[in-house]
Amino acid sequence: MTKQRNVLIVEDDDWLAEQHGRMLQTAGYAVEFAPHALAAMDAVDTRKPDAIVLDLLLAGPNAFTLLHELQSHTDLSDIPVILCTNSADQIADEDIAAYGVRQVLDKAIMHPDDVVSAVKKVLL
Repeated sequence: MTKQRNVLIVEDDDWLAEQHGRMLQTAGYAVEFAPHALAAMDAVDTRKPDAIVLDLLLAGPNAFTLLHELQSHTDLSDIPVILCTNSADQIADEDIAAYGVRQVLDKAIMHPDDVVSAVKKVLL
């Protein structure tokens, strides 16, 4: 029997978080939610996720706070991160590669199942 993979969704828009979660659960993933970077750190401490879907602009500390924290721990730095943002065109790959970001999704043009495709891709 294959272990169910766990995905942490860090998104402060409740509706969008629920949409991502529903798509991932339908695809067979276990999903946890965090509305901001501090809650995400607590969630990661409780149960290390297999992947993180992360909104860039969060209320309070932004995504880079979480990314810095993840990279400061050797046991967490290998978690693949998918940034999901309206600012995708302003992000250079070389600026985020060191943070474990494996893919960037543009909220403005993405389809609901793009988050599932991205998670599958980073977990290969």
